[in-house]
Amino acid sequence: MLQRLIDWMIHQRWLVISLSGLLILTGVLSLWHLPFDAMPDTTPVLVQINAEPEGYAAEDVEAQVTAPIERELAGLAHLEEIRSISKFGLSQVTCVFAEGTDIYLARQQVAERLTSVEIPSELARPELGPVSTGLGEIFHYIVVDQDSSRPNTYAREVQDWLIKPQLQTVPGVVEVNSWGGFEKQFQVYVDPERLAALNLTLRDVIEALEHGTQNVGGGVTNRAAERFVVQGVGSLAKREDIEQIVVATRNGYPILVRDVGEVVIGHALRAAATTYNGRGEAVLGLGFMLSGENSHRVAQALSDQLEVAKQTLPEGIDAHVVYDRTHLVDQILETVKHNLIFGAALVIAVLFLFLGNLRASLIVALSIPLSMLFAFNLMLQAGIVGSLMSLGA
Repeated sequence: MLQRLIDWMIHQRWLVISLSGLLILTGVLSLWHLPFDAMPDTTPVLVQINAEPEGYAAEDVEAQVTAPIERELAGLAHLEEIRSISKFGLSQVTCVFAEGTDIYLARQQVAERLTSVEIPSELARPELGPVSTGLGEIFHYIVVDQDSSRPNTYAREVQDWLIKPQLQTVPGVVEVNSWGGFEKQFQVYVDPERLAALNLTLRDVIEALEHGTQNVGGGVTNRAAERFVVQGVGSLAKREDIEQIVVATRNGYPILVRDVGEVVIGHALRAAATTYNGRGEAVLGLGFMLSGENSHRVAQALSDQLEVAKQTLPEGIDAHVVYDRTHLVDQILETVKHNLIFGAALVIAVLFLFLGNLRASLIVALSIPLSMLFAFNLMLQAGIVGSLMSLGA
């Protein structure tokens, strides 16, 4: 049987050469489109639901937020497991679906059920986590303010309002997070004695602040041949705007926020801190890749976009990369290349030693690159990511 196959291939040499050329071409194209990563992503199909009940103790988070979400999500199609975490001010529920379930179908099912979850009305609605995995964290960069005379919130403002929006436009990036630094807030320190003297409550101040930051449309008004849009502008731009918000009226006189307290510029309650090179506070940015994307390509695009964003930064702000998975993937590709070349040379040497024929050794050694090109075709079709475990051997 083997002899007849060899005879047929010898007589049909041009067909065999054409098929081999087609295999090489498709293998190279598959290699070009094959995603590469440092290691295979074994994360199952999962959807995370996050809620932030500020001020709630862990017991209240579990009873009033986590448990209602778990009850509502039970019985979803292809759902295998529900697990959760309840901490102070945080509820996280993770739904694990059967292997092969489309991630967007799973997210649609969860989103539909979340609309029916009953949680305290003063809390923000639960939100779905990003379409990423545990290996989606592919890019880290540091933002440092070298001007010590500026507020300690300045570096975080630059990160959140200048750098982050530009990096989020990179194809394949699902989100960019910020760690550390001081998140700027406008805070109102209410004086209880003033409230009591004016017969007001803290709820009155909170409702006034909520309603006083809205723009309201009032239709249009006509004057001669012109039409004007009527608009109530409530957008706040500075601390003085907050001080002018009306809390209540007494005998026709407005009571403003500044009459019951003091408006200051502060920062949010800190849950993390970042230092860099022993030089004090810094802000860490983290880029997350969309599940199934090519980490090598996305990380390189993030690095290029950061260089573009640095040209728009204020003077004294420095931003640079501290972790880029591109370098790790490049090292893996070098390892694969080394294994391929070394393996082929070893095969040629051993065959030449036993056969004593260099031509026969080269013919057998050709099976190594052809086999890899054939494997690239199957890996692309099966959705297997190129990594040290799938290619290095």
